[in-house]
Amino acid sequence: MNKWWKYLKWEFWPFWFFYIPVYFYWFYLSLRARSFAFFTAANPGMFLGGFTMYSKYDILRRIPSQYVPKSLWIAENTPVEEIINKIKKRKLRYPLAVKPDRGERGFAVARIENEEQLRNFLAAYPAWEWLVQEWCDAPIELGIMYCRMPGASHGQITSIVVKEPLQIKGDGTHTIGELIKKDERCRYHLDFLQKTYASRWNEIPEAGSKIQLTHIGNHSRGATFRNGHYLLTPQLQRVINEIARHIDGFYFGRFDLKVPSIEDLYAGRNICILELNGANSEPTHIYDPGMPLWKAYRDLFKHWQMLYLISVANHKRGVRYAPFSLLLKAIKSNLYKRKTYGQKQTAAPHMD
Repeated sequence: MNKWWKYLKWEFWPFWFFYIPVYFYWFYLSLRARSFAFFTAANPGMFLGGFTMYSKYDILRRIPSQYVPKSLWIAENTPVEEIINKIKKRKLRYPLAVKPDRGERGFAVARIENEEQLRNFLAAYPAWEWLVQEWCDAPIELGIMYCRMPGASHGQITSIVVKEPLQIKGDGTHTIGELIKKDERCRYHLDFLQKTYASRWNEIPEAGSKIQLTHIGNHSRGATFRNGHYLLTPQLQRVINEIARHIDGFYFGRFDLKVPSIEDLYAGRNICILELNGANSEPTHIYDPGMPLWKAYRDLFKHWQMLYLISVANHKRGVRYAPFSLLLKAIKSNLYKRKTYGQKQTAAPHMD
């Protein structure tokens, strides 16, 4: 499939292009708030309100420990051998999830199967802060958007997305490469899959066997996002409210989590929170393949309106908007990291 072909589906449009209408709405809201960085007041407990370059590890430490996988923070320029020793001392078990402590939209996230892979991966990025976590194997991955007005005792869930990883089913006849090329969703990520499965491209899976091609629940890594509004119940509202009320300075954001079953989710047990995003959070149900573009923008604008209302309310309670110069500096730093990662992908093995 030609690279341009997937852009006929708006869910694959480049981020900067899809957000063009939102830029105008942000400008309008900024004039009303009298600050171009108004959203940095949304979550006083996060750097820049959780818009960019905030520490994932710092936020995870504020969540009740029973909901968070065993995690380890790694400082910049830490020698690889020291990282290995820290992991052993913390008794983290493979596979591991390794991600930049300050980064978003799933960039530079890797599933690491063993120590050798870890050495190869980290050696290429010595100047980065890392968050290392034990891998959560729960089969259901969700993104749950939550908002609460300052001063209110309860908030509300405003978006639920169910993340479906890319997978193929063997028929005993076709190779992995042929099965990937036959699958519509896989064809949208053909270049990525060809690199990842180059060594197994001509392997013929057994009939009926399922091969999960991706493990990171990110849209850019091939995950299909399904609108999970049907999962919203008063039980789930109570569970998420109970978790959120323990997190100081948090009012707007998205919980990315895994759970063994929906019954566990409603009961508030065996929940594994991978990340909590702040002001940069999207209601990612909008990327459902069946979502009309106008409805996606409608829901996105509603969330920006809620972000504005929460930020202004916090500002009236004494939370300062960050200087726009600081916000620009952080955005520039984030873009530089992304550019560096892109340049070094050829030096480090790509792992999902």
